[in-house]
Amino acid sequence: MKMGLNGACSLILLHSLLTCVTLSSGLFGKSLKRPNIVLILTDDLDIAIGGLSPLTKTKKLIGDAGISFTNAFVASPLCCPSRASILTGKYPHNHHVINNTLEGNCSSTAWQKSEEAHTFPALLRTYGGYQTFFAGKYLNQYGHSEAGGVEHVPPGWNYWVGLEKNSKYYNYTLSVNGKPEEHGADYSKDYLTDVLANRSLDFLQYKSNYQPFFMMVSIPAPHSPWTAAPQYQNSFNTTKAPRDPNFNVHGKDKHWLIRQAKTPMTNSSVQFLDDAFRKRWRTLLSVDDLVEKIVKSLEVRSELDNTYIFFTSDNGYHTGQFSLPLDKRQLYEFDIKVPLMVRGPNIKPNQTSQMLVANVDLGPTMLDIAGYNVNKTQMDGMSFLPVMEGRVNSSSWRTDILVEYEGEGSNVSDPACPLLGPGVSECFPDCVCEDSYNNTYACVRTVAASSNLQYCEFDDNEVFVEVYNVTADPYQLTNIAKSIDQEVLEKMNHRLMMLQSCAGQSCRTPGVYDSRYKFDPRQMFPNHSWPPSSLRQKRK
Repeated sequence: MKMGLNGACSLILLHSLLTCVTLSSGLFGKSLKRPNIVLILTDDLDIAIGGLSPLTKTKKLIGDAGISFTNAFVASPLCCPSRASILTGKYPHNHHVINNTLEGNCSSTAWQKSEEAHTFPALLRTYGGYQTFFAGKYLNQYGHSEAGGVEHVPPGWNYWVGLEKNSKYYNYTLSVNGKPEEHGADYSKDYLTDVLANRSLDFLQYKSNYQPFFMMVSIPAPHSPWTAAPQYQNSFNTTKAPRDPNFNVHGKDKHWLIRQAKTPMTNSSVQFLDDAFRKRWRTLLSVDDLVEKIVKSLEVRSELDNTYIFFTSDNGYHTGQFSLPLDKRQLYEFDIKVPLMVRGPNIKPNQTSQMLVANVDLGPTMLDIAGYNVNKTQMDGMSFLPVMEGRVNSSSWRTDILVEYEGEGSNVSDPACPLLGPGVSECFPDCVCEDSYNNTYACVRTVAASSNLQYCEFDDNEVFVEVYNVTADPYQLTNIAKSIDQEVLEKMNHRLMMLQSCAGQSCRTPGVYDSRYKFDPRQMFPNHSWPPSSLRQKRK
């Protein structure tokens, strides 16, 4: 791909900028040996329904060369809240980004004033002396005119190539250090995954060699509109979404939003989701190429051995599970569990870890790598660097993490689905709606030697509870809330109450139980703002 005038000017700016940073950092005698860090973040990449299958080179170059986590979860299964958790190391109840809208605090001026200056990249740059590079999707409303437009460059970045708003592949605007750069539909110079790969390689070529660097590449794939590169448009032509035991099955014992799904799905819905599944996989082949280019560039520059490379996603995805056509936003493993692979110094190859980690841990881990004391921050997560280096055993590791989501829905009825009343959103044909305002829940995900459980409470008129034994029931077919021992319910409810009120170090403690505490799920969600509505949970 040829570099245009804008690209050349950007690189000149980058080079001069990094030279200044290098000189100022040198005044403080920064070590030249500290490791580099690369974070490759995909968008809507599942692990439960085979999302890693197309990524053969990525699995070899990162997973086989390091460690793969089989119990990696997100704090919220939606792009903007999850990305805010990655950047801040905080749960949504502490960073207050609740959905993908400006009103939901996604890249809002309030977010900029309260959280943006305290993200882990800002700490790496300000206190760690790292040179920092960002390319790709930041937060869904980034670049909105009411939030400073593309002229706003978040603090913490020496070099900024931010996508305006949500994921696209063509016909988009980039903010290059605060200046708009328009892109069209010419594959050779506009396909976003490739543009991000090339900008990343430019950074590696022109950065200072006297400082460690942090590079975050935030790729649109496999988010809709699922536009594959031309050479991959005919790949996986016979592939279908996996027909796992929870595919096209009625979730009769689940919250009302799952119960309302049409089961079995119509043939047209199944064809639609199978087509989407293929298209998602096709977009990932360019991601695989991007990973290979970055790893090879680091290797050629003799920097690979001193670089940590993280590969993960902002949330999972579903295609047909419990007869929901496709989306995220649900509490189940397919939406909250994500890939996480890491290679780097002192990480032995071909490792698999079952330790419980979350995306709120990414920032603390990278700060730990840089030698920064996480206890000086307000982050809720904890560093899993000791896990990767084999310095922690499962008996001393945390057993619980929090997942929380605040549903979105319109105050007016969907014209296509008037019987559902106001409050639903993301509706497909046949009035199957993927979200609603009272799809608002909090969960404790527990992974311990003695238990592998998920416990969730809803802020709805039923105060609906879902509990799953994930070891015995990996596809979460049976809600055991009404059959499980009451003492277990009390313990899980208490742990959920603690986690939803935690901040900073109190979020990292192992599960504890106060025998004086009594089970009362109605104490959940005291600040939820939605008024009662005609949307009720009486459907069977």
